[in-house]
Amino acid sequence: MTLKGNIVDIENRSIYKGEITIENGNIKSIEKKDCEENHYILPGFVDAHIHIESSMLVPSEFAKVAVKHGTVATVSDPHEIANVLGVKGVEFMIENGKQTPFKFNFGAPSCVPATSFESAGAVIDSDDIKTLMANPDIKYLAEMMNYPGVIYDDAEVLKKIEWAKHYNKPIDGHAPGLRDEDLTKYISAGISTDHECFTYEEGLEKLQKGMKVIIREGSAAKNFEALIGLLDEHYQNMMFCSDDKHPDDLLVGHINQLCARAVAKGNDIFKVLQAACVNPVKHYNLDVGLLQVGDTADCIVVEDLKDFKTLQTYINGELVYDNGESKIQHVNFEILNNFNTEKKQTSDFLIQSKKSNLSNESNPSKIRVIECLEGELVTNQIIENTTVVDNNLVSNTENDILKITVVNRYQNNKPAMAFIKNFGLKEGAIASSVGHDSHNIIAVGVSDEAICKAVNLLIENEGGICAISNTEQKVVALPVAGIMSDKDAETIGKQYSELDKMAKQLGSTLHAPYMSLSFMALLVIPALKLSDKGLFDGGKFEFTDLVINPS
Repeated sequence: MTLKGNIVDIENRSIYKGEITIENGNIKSIEKKDCEENHYILPGFVDAHIHIESSMLVPSEFAKVAVKHGTVATVSDPHEIANVLGVKGVEFMIENGKQTPFKFNFGAPSCVPATSFESAGAVIDSDDIKTLMANPDIKYLAEMMNYPGVIYDDAEVLKKIEWAKHYNKPIDGHAPGLRDEDLTKYISAGISTDHECFTYEEGLEKLQKGMKVIIREGSAAKNFEALIGLLDEHYQNMMFCSDDKHPDDLLVGHINQLCARAVAKGNDIFKVLQAACVNPVKHYNLDVGLLQVGDTADCIVVEDLKDFKTLQTYINGELVYDNGESKIQHVNFEILNNFNTEKKQTSDFLIQSKKSNLSNESNPSKIRVIECLEGELVTNQIIENTTVVDNNLVSNTENDILKITVVNRYQNNKPAMAFIKNFGLKEGAIASSVGHDSHNIIAVGVSDEAICKAVNLLIENEGGICAISNTEQKVVALPVAGIMSDKDAETIGKQYSELDKMAKQLGSTLHAPYMSLSFMALLVIPALKLSDKGLFDGGKFEFTDLVINPS
């Protein structure tokens, strides 16, 4: 088989007319040769850090869509399913992914559970990490979110890192806002990347101290604009990732979108493609070809080097996408789950005032409120007045201070309650069993009744995302571990879009309300979050009180 067109040689920074001969899945020869074809042939794109589970698709269904955008491989952290099902969940992802030609490269989840301050469905300890690291299907130690554990020499954390070093596999980082001496110690432990930088200055410091910085642009967390200015000087140590990408967004585009945006900003095409195609392969030692003689034929044909519209995608020399048609077939699989809580009562979501003066409007108590930020995983802690009705702290829709709950889905425990700003709901509630990282049920609503209905709808379905209004309810069931669908991307993408639309009709002003909601229980990212065990101060890394008594 031969491919003809404008060949993009990233390593030698050249583009020339030529012909590529592919034999037995490998590139046999690359020759300069005049031809009529004007499209471009280049190495396939690699997402340098992604949780496949956040697409709500199993790996085989994710692959069917990703190849449409020229993605041939991912560096995939199965952390989400691991928090639900443990090592068994990791094995499910690996085996399902193997049923397709797509090159999934899974890591060993380093933080299951992410912290001791929440309830997960499983534990992966250092002995499990040892076993996983010995598996050739595991390519790296996935993001070390417990950066306090690294900085303060937690023995179990350090054992996990040592097993990665023992097997000579890279160690991914996760350290939002970490700077100065703490950052130096974190890096010196052997941690080599970070995808959590949210300012230029933070990214620059990490690069200068030897880290590779991954520019993330997902459905909720968007750091492209803050970090793209670093690419020109530091392109050899940067990559692109989506981290978490919902199905409707994945249907529209993937790493190709970041390349188009980077080029539109005037970045050198070879530097952009170095980050998008080459650096992940070299850093993680991936079995992915880079359009060199002898490489596996993992390459794409794109219309131009401006929009990167993919015409064809090849993996191991196999045509897996061709002008609008994905060639990757559906894979049958066993559905696994872990859902063990009973339906709730409205009274379970009451927050009773402890002092009579809470209802004194002239001297209300104050509460700590989570401030959700558009496009960010970090939150702020703000202080607001309480609103009390019948001795119950309630949502204040006028000021957009809404009740939020996290409900343990692995045991039948009392829900944890708090308040949140910027979801904007004026009616009803939204809920999700995709709640990073332990994937308990998380819900926001204007009333206890609406929150209870939303939570119970997810319990009935053993996982999903939903919206409740005064007159209707919609749910997208996620039966695979309570976080993924057993349907294809088009089906789940359409259902998700309809649900997203309903959430916005209820008043939400967030770009991706469900993705943002899913991160409000992510304790390892400051400042204020809620776990199933209570309100958590991510700066101090300890629980904190909801109510601040008046002086």
